[in-house]
Amino acid sequence: MPTVEKHAVGTPTWMDLTTPDLERSRAFYSALFGWTYLIGPEESGFYSMCQLNGRMVAGIGLKPKDAPYPTAWSVYFEADDVDAFVQRVEKLGGKVVAAPMDVFDAGRVAVCTDPTGASFGLWQSRGHKGAQLVGEPGTMAWHEVNTRDGIRAKDFYSALLGLEAKKLDLGMDYWTLDKGSEPVAGVLQMTAQWPGDLPPHWMNYFAVTDTDASVRKVTELGGKVHVKPTDSPYGRFSVVTDPVGAAFTLIAPSRPA
Repeated sequence: MPTVEKHAVGTPTWMDLTTPDLERSRAFYSALFGWTYLIGPEESGFYSMCQLNGRMVAGIGLKPKDAPYPTAWSVYFEADDVDAFVQRVEKLGGKVVAAPMDVFDAGRVAVCTDPTGASFGLWQSRGHKGAQLVGEPGTMAWHEVNTRDGIRAKDFYSALLGLEAKKLDLGMDYWTLDKGSEPVAGVLQMTAQWPGDLPPHWMNYFAVTDTDASVRKVTELGGKVHVKPTDSPYGRFSVVTDPVGAAFTLIAPSRPA
C-alpha cells in the first residue's frame, strides 16, 4: 500500500523525531533515505516535514534543552476524536502526558503512555492527513511496542484502538494488532535478556531495499548498529541509532509491506 490519502482510525498515521540538532538530523536522513524537507516557520519550532517523491513521510522536530523526554522516534495513531480517545486512555489505565491541543490547522494531537510505560501519540487529522507514502524504501513500514507486560499492553491497545490482538508462533511472546484482516502494529514481550534499564517503548521500522547496504550507510553517517542485520520470516532487519541517539529498525521486507 504505497500511497495513502487518509489513514483508518486506530492505525499508525505518522512518525516524528524529536532531536536536539535539527540540521544534523536532517542531513543524516537525507543521506540515508533521500528525504527532502519543508521547514516550518519559527513559531512551529522549525518543524520539518520530510518528503520522498513529493509526498509526506515523517516529521522532525526540535527537542527543547530542558525537555524531560528522550531523543526518539514517536508513532501516532489516527483518532477521529482525540479528546474522546484520551478519556479512554485514562479509563484503560494509561496516562496523558500532553493534553489534547490544536496544531495550527493541521490537526489535534495528544501524547500518552500505556499502562506498561510506553509512550505514543494520538493524531486527529485535519489539514495534515499523516504519512502519504508507506511501505516503500525510505518510509515507515512497521511499528511494535516492546514491553515488560505484553498481555497488558495488547489488551490496552486492542481496547483503545479497536484492534484485534493475535498471538503469533515465533518462539517468543508476540502479538499482531489487526484492523480487520490487516496487521497494523505489534506487541513484543521483553525478556530477561533485554537490558534491565531499557524502558518499554515503541520501535518503528523503515523499509529499505538492502538492509546490509543501509546499515553500512548508517555507520558512515555517524550512526551506530545495535542489532546486526538478521534474517526473519518478514525480512532482513537491523536495529540502529542515528547520530543523536534515536533508535529505529531498518527492514528489507520479504513481501510487500
